[in-house]
Amino acid sequence: MTIRVVVNGAAGKMGREVVKAVSEAGDMVLVGASDQQAILEDAGSLAGIGPIGVRIESPLSGVLASSKAHVMVDFTEPASALHNVYTALRHGARVVVGTTGLTQVDLEEIDATARAEGLGVLVAPNFAIGAVLMMNFAQQAAAWFPHVEIIELHHERKKDAPSGTALKTAEMIRESWVSQEAAQVNAPVEEWESLPGARGGRLEGIHIHSVRLPGFVAHQEVIFGLPGQTLTLRHDSTSRESFMPGVLMGIREIGKITGLMYGLDKLLFER
Repeated sequence: MTIRVVVNGAAGKMGREVVKAVSEAGDMVLVGASDQQAILEDAGSLAGIGPIGVRIESPLSGVLASSKAHVMVDFTEPASALHNVYTALRHGARVVVGTTGLTQVDLEEIDATARAEGLGVLVAPNFAIGAVLMMNFAQQAAAWFPHVEIIELHHERKKDAPSGTALKTAEMIRESWVSQEAAQVNAPVEEWESLPGARGGRLEGIHIHSVRLPGFVAHQEVIFGLPGQTLTLRHDSTSRESFMPGVLMGIREIGKITGLMYGLDKLLFER
């Protein structure tokens, strides 16, 4: 069956990459594109692949109603992503979400709504296969390295900090800290900052540092330390093209899911 896809946020940088990837995939077809910008422009022309006969339209509800989409892909903003997910589910479309910044409460509400509708929603902080592997390796290393800090680096227009990838990595590391020894090692120490925020944010004993500069796309280092040694895991996305294999995987697999799946790692390692 050919998968009918709507891209929401189609005029954005990530949205344009998704339009291109979906249009070039042999088992799916782009049936709609939505955004608040570039209204009535051809989505393919905007993505740099030439006219494809799909114009960017608004509102999203109208695009979903007319397109009869099987899947909606959302790369927009945290403020609108939750509403977009509910809109898609009401129209019978499954959802793949790359928008970061959703809260734990948001995710719980998405899960409940999706289950009530009998549909699936995939929310992934990072769709790059290498980044997902990096997070998995960090979780394995954490069992042996109780000291760790995370540095994430993104382009200057990214609005949320820390990144969803950094938060997901910290959560996975915490899952591997099953002993009280690790928790005690990472208990707060007496330290002071001459410049508030110099030590970054802290999530359950893990310091997270966010860098925002032109020239970056999406990058992360996880640095572990023990007496006499350090271990550094790093992933670099130098182009948004790196996210597309994961996005296409999500589109293909979302039909097998009911409720919320959080993280692409669930598709790579747990199915």
